[in-house]
Amino acid sequence: MSDPASVNCAVDCVEGCVLGEQCPGRPFQQEAERFIRETPLDQMLDIAAEAVRRRQLERLTGGSSGPQWVFPEDGIQPDGF
Repeated sequence: MSDPASVNCAVDCVEGCVLGEQCPGRPFQQEAERFIRETPLDQMLDIAAEAVRRRQLERLTGGSSGPQWVFPEDGIQPDGF
């Protein structure tokens, strides 16, 4: 078994978790598994639809905390810096 401090999960666990029960993400995996097992599909779809509506409203009202892009008035010139 690998030392948890030396494992880069994004790279080392692509084929499956290499830490087993020592995995720092294990509680989150268990919570996700419980949600999938106990939540009806209709309810999941309602949750997703509400999230989409909320994001659209945030974008329309400017309430999004996402990046704000600023482009030069003369456009982007890939050849000139």
